[in-house]
Amino acid sequence: MNKKAKSLTSAIATTLALTLFMPSVNVSAESINHLKDKQQKLNQKTSELNSDIQKKSTKINNNQSNMDGIMEQISKLDKKILKTDKEITVALEKIDHTTSEINALKASIADLEKKINERDDLLQDRARAIQENGGSVGYVDVLLKANSFTDFIDRISAVNTLLEADRLIIQEQSNDKKKLEEQKVTLDEKLHKQEIDRDKLTSLRRSLDAKKKDKDQLIDKLEAEQSKLKSEKKLLEKEYSEAINISKEVEKDIAKEQERLAKIARQQAEAAAKSSNVTTVSNEGETGDIPEVASGTWTKPTNGTLTSGFGWRNIGFGPEFHYGVDLANKQGTPIVAAADGVVFRASPLSTYGNVIMITHSINGHTFTTVYAHLSGYKSTVGQSVKKGQVIGYMGQTGRAYGSHLHFEIHTTAWKGQSVGAINPLRYISL
Repeated sequence: MNKKAKSLTSAIATTLALTLFMPSVNVSAESINHLKDKQQKLNQKTSELNSDIQKKSTKINNNQSNMDGIMEQISKLDKKILKTDKEITVALEKIDHTTSEINALKASIADLEKKINERDDLLQDRARAIQENGGSVGYVDVLLKANSFTDFIDRISAVNTLLEADRLIIQEQSNDKKKLEEQKVTLDEKLHKQEIDRDKLTSLRRSLDAKKKDKDQLIDKLEAEQSKLKSEKKLLEKEYSEAINISKEVEKDIAKEQERLAKIARQQAEAAAKSSNVTTVSNEGETGDIPEVASGTWTKPTNGTLTSGFGWRNIGFGPEFHYGVDLANKQGTPIVAAADGVVFRASPLSTYGNVIMITHSINGHTFTTVYAHLSGYKSTVGQSVKKGQVIGYMGQTGRAYGSHLHFEIHTTAWKGQSVGAINPLRYISL
C-alpha cells in the first residue's frame, strides 16, 4: 500500500473510532445530571425532615410548657384546698366542742328540772300540812304544848329550824328556776351557733369539692398533654425504671396477705363509720417535719418538694412511665399513712428498697398505697394505722437517686405497679 493509501486508511479509522466513542460521552453526562437531580431531591427531603423534626421538637416543648403551666395551676389549687381543709378542721372542732357543751347543758337542765319537780312536791306537802294545822297557828300550838321551859326552848328551836328550812327550800327553788331559764337561753344560743357552724361547714365542703373538681379537670388536661407528648415522640409504653420483678410465689403471698388484712381494714372502716367522734392521731415523741393532717379521707404522706409527677417522663434512660409521685426532702423525714388502713407489707422489695404497703377500705372499696425508698420503719405487718400516723422515714434505698419518697395510690388490691395505678394528686394536696 502506497503512502497516500495508508493516510486515507488512518483517517477513516480515526473517524470510525470517534463515531464509536461519542455516544458513551453523552450517556455519562446524562447520568451525572440524573445524580445531581437525585441529590437535590434528597437535600430537599432532608430539609423537610429537619423542618418536621424541628416542628415536632417545638410541639414537644409546647407540650412541656403547657404541662408546667398546668402543674403551676394545680399547685395554686392545692394551697387553696389545704387552706379550706384547715378551715373545715376548725369548723369540725367548733361543732364538736359546741356539741359537748350542748350535751352538758341538756344534762344540767334535766337535773335542774328533776330537782325543781321534787321540791315542788315537797313544798306542796308542806303547804298541805300547814293548811291542815291551821297555818301559822299550828306552830303556836306546838309552842304552847311545851311541858317545861327547856321543852319550850327546844320547840322554839325546832320551829325556827322548820321555818328556815322552808325559806331555804323556797330560795333554792327560786334560784334553780332562774338558773334553768338562763341555761335554756344559753342552750338555744348554742344550738343556733351550732346551726350556723354546720351551715358554714356545708359551704366549706361545697367549696372544697368544687376546688377538687377543678383540680381533677386540670389533671385530665395534664394527662391529655402527656398523651400528646407520647404521640409526638411515638413512645411505646414500658415499665417505669422502678418497675419491680418479683417471683410468682412472692406475688401470691402478697395477694393472700393483703386479702386477709383487707377484711380487717373493712371491719375497722365500718366501725369508724358508725362512730361520730372526730379521731385525732398522736405522734408523740416525733420531732421531724410531720405534715399537717388534712380533713376528709386522705392526707399527703410527707412534706417535700415534688420532683417527679405521675405519667410519662425521661430522666436519662429514655421515655418511661412513672406510676406515682416523688417527694424529696432530707433523709429521716417522717412518712405518714395517707388514710386509715392496715399494713400488709413492711420490708425490702426489689427496686422499691424498703417499702411499706397499706390496704385501705374506703366506702367498701379496697385501695392500696405504696411508700418506697424508706430509710426505716415505724410500723409492722398487720398493724392498724390512722390517717396522719407516722409509719416510717424517708431515705434512698433501692433504685433511688437522692433522698425522696416514691408514693403510689392504686384503686385495687396491689397486683404490681401498673394495675390500678392512679395519679395521687387526685386524692392528696401537696
